[in-house]
Amino acid sequence: MPLGPNVHPSVLATFDPTNDFSDAFGQVVVRMRKKGYDVQYGRWLISGRPKVVLFGLQSAWRELSDIKFELWEHHDIPTAGKDDLVDQVLVFGHLTKIFLLELAAVEANNPKKIIAHFHEWMSATPIPFLRKRDTQIRIVFTTHATLLGRYLAGNDPAFYEHLPFYDWAKESKHFGIDTQVRIERAAAHGSHIFTTVSEVTGRECEYLLGRKANLILPNGLNIERFTALHKFQNLHQEYKEKIQSFIMGHFFNSYSFDLDKTLYFFTSGRYEYKNKGFDLTLEALARLNWKMRQAKSDVTIVMFFITKRPYISMKSNVLESRAVMEEIRKTCDAIVGEVSEKLFNSAAASSDYRLPILNDFVSDYWRLRLRRTLQTWKSKELPPVVTHNLTNPEQDEIMKFVAHADLTNHKHDNVKIIYHPDFISPMNPLFGVEYADFVRGCHLGVFPSYYEPWGYTPLECVASGIPAVTSDLSGFGDYAMETMPKHDENGIFVVTRKNKTFEESAEELANVMMKFVLMSRKERITLRNQVEASAEDFDWKSLAAHYDMAYSLAIV
Repeated sequence: MPLGPNVHPSVLATFDPTNDFSDAFGQVVVRMRKKGYDVQYGRWLISGRPKVVLFGLQSAWRELSDIKFELWEHHDIPTAGKDDLVDQVLVFGHLTKIFLLELAAVEANNPKKIIAHFHEWMSATPIPFLRKRDTQIRIVFTTHATLLGRYLAGNDPAFYEHLPFYDWAKESKHFGIDTQVRIERAAAHGSHIFTTVSEVTGRECEYLLGRKANLILPNGLNIERFTALHKFQNLHQEYKEKIQSFIMGHFFNSYSFDLDKTLYFFTSGRYEYKNKGFDLTLEALARLNWKMRQAKSDVTIVMFFITKRPYISMKSNVLESRAVMEEIRKTCDAIVGEVSEKLFNSAAASSDYRLPILNDFVSDYWRLRLRRTLQTWKSKELPPVVTHNLTNPEQDEIMKFVAHADLTNHKHDNVKIIYHPDFISPMNPLFGVEYADFVRGCHLGVFPSYYEPWGYTPLECVASGIPAVTSDLSGFGDYAMETMPKHDENGIFVVTRKNKTFEESAEELANVMMKFVLMSRKERITLRNQVEASAEDFDWKSLAAHYDMAYSLAIV
């Protein structure tokens, strides 16, 4: 059963409270409420409706000083100064510790052992407390990525080569994360069973946390949530048309290209330019553009970069172009309606069976309106790369690369770039779809990460029946190589980044994308079928056995 902080108003939208406190968890909630703590008990309104306990942090904030003192006095973890995130972590951990101790008291006569599974350093401050008390609670700790590793990888281009030689204490102080790293190390060493999500991260833990993982617990998805059965090809077509509508509004006022020969690639995730492989993707796209021009390809690639960045507003010309295109669509629909009725009347009255001249059926009003709207819409400017006015565009690494490589949406370029620095949602006026539906409308996800302990974005592609590119430095890519010998045939392309130069990996990625470009439509449909069929391998139903093993080891 999950324990979590009640820190955001949106939590209650997916939470169904209960009035039944008869089980052990409910009894603990009652006991904690009597002590003055804000504790909610109920079920998540998600698949399976799991029970959940939520803590209101403010109810224990008065104890923050005592929590910090105990961490320093007994566990050598400094928490001086004010850090709102760390303070919330400490209070949440304190409430979790109280809950577990109360649960142990309630279940004192139960021969079954309590297993507490902590994920990430932000949940893990109870671990050193519980071990010092020598409770009977068995502890499993999973780190999904070491905090120090994320910082180091983003700042050291030779992170993996230097990994065995870092001084963790020195580096954590350098990045100002000494408290967080010490909490993470205390959790790793204090747990009975220490786990992580991939072999890649396991090696990182060995050097930065000082303990080898006992087990690898790969991440999964509830594939049923993505399952479309025989409809997934139809859904791809439906949402591809939504993307095409955006493409027409964005590009066709400047120039047009054949949408039937256009492929949509995308990448998404946190803006970590190097860690997420945005740098490698851009370099590969520049090479792909050259390869396609050399081959005189008539295919167009539109590559979307979907990542959250600070911006001032959406670009007015992007919105205006979209709005005018919709006006053109309405005008065309009106003309079709007018022509349809007149054509029917003319055909019914015709005696020579010949098709009349359709232009004669369009009134001067609609002719003039369509012409004026088109004149308003057309532009000699290049279609913009970025859809929003960024706060600091001159400092943005994607924008700097695009300008340097002149990958700025010229008509003669086979590869076009759309940089969308915001989330995609139905409220978004440019796309008007959920992110998951946007994924279904694309042809290929591109995620050649340099630092990626697991990698949900390519896994979400697979669950949606969309081929994806990952890397052998990604936990997901490493797992796919280990468990799926013919992963390429299943639409999971793994780019080699271990022991390869940046240029070698960029060329390999460009070749992977070029191979995809050269596929026929029938071959791409077949590949999507293979991707959809392989998704079950990553369902929690298949991967839960790893967790069962961890819990079995914890109670030995």
